[in-house]
Amino acid sequence: MASLHDRIEGVLLGTAVGDALGAPYEFGPPRGPELDVVMAGGGPWEPGEWTDDTAMALAIAEVAATGADLRGEPAQDAIVARWCEWSRDAKDVGIQTRAVLREAARGGAITAHRARLAAAARHESVGRSGGNGSLMRAAPVALAYLDDEDALATTARAISELTHFDPDAGDACVLWCSAIRHAVHTGELDVRVGLRHLEPGRREMWLSRIGSAEASTPSAIPGNGWVVAAFQAAWSAITTTQVPPEDPAHGSFRADHFRLAVDAAVRAGNDTDTVAAIAGGLLGAAYGASAVPLQWRRLLHGWPGLTARGVVALASPIARRGKPDTFDYRYRGYEVGALTPHPYDPQVLLGGIGALWRLPHGVDAVVSLCRVGGDAVRTDMPHVEVRLIDRDDPDENPHLDLVLTEAVRVVEELRSQGRTVLLHCVSALSRTPTVAALYGARLQGVSCERALRDVQAALPDAHPNAAFRTALQRLDPGVLVR
Repeated sequence: MASLHDRIEGVLLGTAVGDALGAPYEFGPPRGPELDVVMAGGGPWEPGEWTDDTAMALAIAEVAATGADLRGEPAQDAIVARWCEWSRDAKDVGIQTRAVLREAARGGAITAHRARLAAAARHESVGRSGGNGSLMRAAPVALAYLDDEDALATTARAISELTHFDPDAGDACVLWCSAIRHAVHTGELDVRVGLRHLEPGRREMWLSRIGSAEASTPSAIPGNGWVVAAFQAAWSAITTTQVPPEDPAHGSFRADHFRLAVDAAVRAGNDTDTVAAIAGGLLGAAYGASAVPLQWRRLLHGWPGLTARGVVALASPIARRGKPDTFDYRYRGYEVGALTPHPYDPQVLLGGIGALWRLPHGVDAVVSLCRVGGDAVRTDMPHVEVRLIDRDDPDENPHLDLVLTEAVRVVEELRSQGRTVLLHCVSALSRTPTVAALYGARLQGVSCERALRDVQAALPDAHPNAAFRTALQRLDPGVLVR
């Protein structure tokens, strides 16, 4: 079940990350391989800030997280009202969306019924409404109907039609949401699974469009402001990006396909944030939140005042249909725990959850290897949360080698900034010594086995589980080549 939860959390996180990564390059030309793609910010966007793509998706997610059935008028009324509220101060709103929301709100409170009428009227007057603005926000619909694909298809089209009347937009949302649902359940990437929900004639048309995308590079697909081209560019980025071999000793991880394919989506040019947001939602569904690079997660933020943590926190309640989270974030019984300097680097402190609650003097960065409650999250310093489950089961940590490597990299980055880092889990018995051993091995150029022995000398009760020890063995040959 842990892999399933990881993929559920990856849907919204992947959407937001792709959006924020692409934001600085929006309306630019395709980017060649010689140019970087980084979360640098630009224009009105701060580094790591998402745009209207994620903002509109989160409005849907907020309603879905209450357990509301998105097929109902009350839920759709709440969604369009939230969009309208957001749009008043938004840095950017799509032309089609802004026109519909403005007209639907004219002369009274906005409702889903009024929004649909406004969307249809604009389509009639302009002659088209097939922009990518409904596809970019569609991912939460998939999470709301993981157990009912028919309801998913109905809802995806209905939510699309709140602003985009064109059937191409509805079809694209149905296909992409069906693909996200399939990826969450199976880890597989397949945009054809939802074709049965389309009318036969349109089904054949979309089969041709999908085939064309697979035969093209993202940058070769023109006009990705159109929903079909955005769909094709996102799918092309996913399918034409090679999945890396799993070779942890040399820093190659299959789950890095997430990062590489989102990067490829941004390089398509033009509507970069939207194409990358669309691709990121599906890639996140297939690979999970644990595949999202920590360096991107650290910067992520946006309306309505959320960070990566808040985005992840919205996903699970949607899948739970609003039922409360029963996890005990207080970790009762672990209020007092180990705390000791790393044997190779005294500016890295190794500890348990108690050290986070009573932060040692001088610490100005935290790396948490366990789930922490909102009241324990530091906002006055960098606080990075790593998804690492302390169980000896491959399903619990689907990308264990990548996650361990990412955790060490973020410690290294924080230390390069001169920060004193608290590296902790619940009790410093398994997760903390594992990451500390890999960090020490890379720092000193020694074997992971030797580094672990020295860490255990500093933490006498430490005993990493068998899966973590095996991962250290896999990663060990790569210590000297990175």
